Amino acid sequence: MTSARKPARRPFGQAGREVDDVIAELGRKREDDVRWADGRTFGLVYDGGPTVHDVAEKAAALYLHENALNTHAFPSLGSIQSEVVGWTADLLNGPETASGFLTSGGTESILCAVKAARERGRIERGITSPEMVVSASTHAAFHKGAHLFGLTLHKAPVNDDWTADVNAMAEMVNENTVLVVGSAPQYPQGVIDDIPAIASLAAAAGANCHVDACMGGFVLPFAERLGRDVAPWDFRVEGVTSISADIHKLGYAPKGVSVILHRTKELRKFQTFLFDDWLGGFYASPNLQGTRSGLPMAAAWAVMQHLGIEGYVALTKQTLANADQVRAGINEIDGLVTLGDGAFHLVAISADPNDSDPLDIFALADALGRYGWYLDRQGPPDSLHSTISNSNTGVIEDYLDTLGRCVKEVRGTSTDDRSTTYATLD
Repeated sequence: MTSARKPARRPFGQAGREVDDVIAELGRKREDDVRWADGRTFGLVYDGGPTVHDVAEKAAALYLHENALNTHAFPSLGSIQSEVVGWTADLLNGPETASGFLTSGGTESILCAVKAARERGRIERGITSPEMVVSASTHAAFHKGAHLFGLTLHKAPVNDDWTADVNAMAEMVNENTVLVVGSAPQYPQGVIDDIPAIASLAAAAGANCHVDACMGGFVLPFAERLGRDVAPWDFRVEGVTSISADIHKLGYAPKGVSVILHRTKELRKFQTFLFDDWLGGFYASPNLQGTRSGLPMAAAWAVMQHLGIEGYVALTKQTLANADQVRAGINEIDGLVTLGDGAFHLVAISADPNDSDPLDIFALADALGRYGWYLDRQGPPDSLHSTISNSNTGVIEDYLDTLGRCVKEVRGTSTDDRSTTYATLD
């Protein structure tokens, strides 16, 4: 059997090409991309509507070339960062002392939180073998942070309701623990961990407690304003030292911009890298990047100013209505169940374990894909993940009709493809 060969590397052209020719080819490259603008993608891109597109694109054009590495040279970006961080701190009930920075996305915010916890443990407690405690539902970026920054990671199981097993986490906390993590909500099933209990564990150990609200930071504050029952999770919980929240998700800003917040500026200092022992003078970097584009920062500022709290409440109201409709529709289809008691915008679909002939949920994903619907595969257990947003407004009935049709099509069939790729691989 001959293995497939990669296509020959495309040569870099000697001569340049006309602008229209270049842009036309880029347009053709997009033909096989997911159809997020049609609302047929549950996640990845979040659509706030035409006016949100307009203000973001105009802001992006203004800041296409600006460099946020040096806010002395670009004081407007320093002002933008300060204001966006302050607005987010207000949304998350941060005290007057709350401080933070903008990052490129949730992963970078999480990595910064891990790094800050390690440094605080080293400086304040003399810990040279730092450890962190997470649950099985905690985002993979924490594992990445442990790998990059040399922490030992302990992973606790989840309860039957998919929330972190705090009792199991408590058994893992010790004198070397520098970080304990909770999610609001966690990504796989969309449930909120017991943040007060997790924060209490961290506080008792003298460790940081980070709340990963990358998925919920721009939903839960507005859901609460809409009267939804939201379990305690933000800076109102004593012992929470840092929170990550992604503006480029349900904040409806373009990729990539997230916020990492610390309860105090004193805690924030452990995130920043300072260095002057070279020939280039004083260097300071608040996150993992050096040079970084001002474009996402400016676009986030513009979107937040354009929407205001009232705009976000309206988008969240529509998002939650969409999610409620999806959950109700799934529960009407024989052979399917939703995992966890999610009440917000994340929905996980699995085969009904009580079915006499359970569906192959990944075969269902393949069938949905043939109709143009894209859902992430995840597991264990085998399930399909949806992040519902305003992007899906107007297509929910079509989706549910197609879902029911696909269930009938794949019943009794299976697929050999058991992949759960959420990655960039070549």
